[in-house]
Amino acid sequence: MMSSSTVCCANCTGSTSFEVKFEADTDDITEHSHDDKPRPYVCTVCDKRFLQEAGLKAHRIVHSTGEKLYSCIQCGKRYSSPNELCRHKNIHTGKYKCRECGKCCRSGSNLERHKQTHTGEKPFECKVCGKRSGTAADLMVHCRIHTGEKPYKCLVCDKAFNTSGQLGRHMRVHTGEKPFKCHKCDKVFAASDTLNRHTRVHTGKKPYNCHMCGKAFSERGALFSHMRVHTGDKPYTCSVCNKEFRQKGSLDIHTRCVHSNTKPHLCPYCGKQFKLDMQLKWHVRIHTGAKPYSCTHCSASFIRGDTLKRHLLWSHNEGTWFTCHICQKKFGHSGHLKTHLLSVHKDVKLYVCSECPKRFCTTAELIQHQLMHTDFKQFCCGLCGKLFKRKANVISHFKKCSGNLGFSDSFSIH
Repeated sequence: MMSSSTVCCANCTGSTSFEVKFEADTDDITEHSHDDKPRPYVCTVCDKRFLQEAGLKAHRIVHSTGEKLYSCIQCGKRYSSPNELCRHKNIHTGKYKCRECGKCCRSGSNLERHKQTHTGEKPFECKVCGKRSGTAADLMVHCRIHTGEKPYKCLVCDKAFNTSGQLGRHMRVHTGEKPFKCHKCDKVFAASDTLNRHTRVHTGKKPYNCHMCGKAFSERGALFSHMRVHTGDKPYTCSVCNKEFRQKGSLDIHTRCVHSNTKPHLCPYCGKQFKLDMQLKWHVRIHTGAKPYSCTHCSASFIRGDTLKRHLLWSHNEGTWFTCHICQKKFGHSGHLKTHLLSVHKDVKLYVCSECPKRFCTTAELIQHQLMHTDFKQFCCGLCGKLFKRKANVISHFKKCSGNLGFSDSFSIH
């Protein structure tokens, strides 16, 4: 099935437009009005054109059987023709590798398009909002934001997507397939781009640099979010309290942590409930003893990545300090500096208790205070079963309880 859209190429047509066609299962451009290569072999089913007859014959398999007979022995990904498989293998061999970020592409043309992400070249412009894209395919996908078109539908849960690639990655949610494996730590992933981002954990490579302050990032999305620090842009607003955020993920976390009491994530070891999936993951590591974040300078290892960052900063002076411009006090986290400015220098207390007039500088302080107005006790002594509202209280009680029951001093609670 073919779909088409009118786009503008600033490089080859100036302000004029041309029509590009995409095959529904690949998102590849099959025609371009100024393509000077003759494509005499045309598929009678979908009108896709080919340079050689062999390409047309291989393509017809898709319409005749729908099967993908050729499988990659390294990652298991399947293709409908041997040529597609050969191009895919270039990803594993690194034949077309980006020198900037290390990404491996399956063809030279794909590599050239990828390089535009580093150079900033974006010749294709959206006629609706003016946003520019590096390729016509990217512009085609972008235009679906305005049209609302989501032509690729999951047959299992009816969820719809903009591209066939998004649908393919989504299907792995149902199948549980994770074909992409890290050769350093054997961790597996459902998508190749997720593996590429993960690989930078081992290499330490940060190819995306902020042109304003020089700070480097391992992911392009992280750079985009960081740029809002300089622009002051906070496009995501909470509908309950009107607090603004730079990232949608931060707004989602704020909504669940501050304005919702639901805790859908249950610990399989002790039954403790959490609002966020990542909170449960951190907690489970207490039971399993897993500490996946290791310091490269010493033997220390940690449950959480942010704990490792603090360790690197305070113990090895590696990382970025956040300094108060008033008293020059240093902080390891931007949030701690913000709290310091609000509480010490400005005394601004934005967070008001819904049960009493008391006000607080941070949401964490407000949440701790609100425990006074509820009977909910989430912390339990593992020795006697007594319940407490605050973690500090159960830790203090646990020390006394373990002493009364004759346990050694080394027996502690986390």
